Amino acid sequence: MSTHTPARHTEEPGDLIARLEEQERRLRLPRLDNDDAWRLGCLIADLAQERGAAVTVSVRRAGQRLFHRALPGTSVDNDAWLDRKCRVVERYGAASYLVGARFRAKGSTFEESSRLDPDLYAAHGGAFPLHVTGTGVIGTVAVSGLPQAEDHALVVEALERYLSDTATA
Repeated sequence: MSTHTPARHTEEPGDLIARLEEQERRLRLPRLDNDDAWRLGCLIADLAQERGAAVTVSVRRAGQRLFHRALPGTSVDNDAWLDRKCRVVERYGAASYLVGARFRAKGSTFEESSRLDPDLYAAHGGAFPLHVTGTGVIGTVAVSGLPQAEDHALVVEALERYLSDTATA
């Protein structure tokens, strides 16, 4: 059973941050090779396709794109969003949604206070760090095409299913 919940407009910033941090602590992989990246990417794409969601999916390890799929209804803009969100994960070692939430909790925005080029970095939901137990963050899984809370929730749901499937395999 999935324990993800899209952010609610009434959710307090501290509660959102705690929930996102808990997801990062919980959703850690035992390993990530090219085949694992393919399976995770396909799982996300399949979930999105079942829901009729027009998203682009990316799985990267150490900067190398191991999986990329653009579902019908997406555009090159989704690729640009993926790149911008993944750069945030690579720089901060945390989910793009969490990074944005931390800036908002301080009464600012990522765009106003990060001092990073918004054409290259976007702290919007949808990119999640791929943390391998015993190694650390080695990559990123990302979705672009839905509102940011839904992009993030889709990635979290897929990681939960992927980890559940791997544990029973």
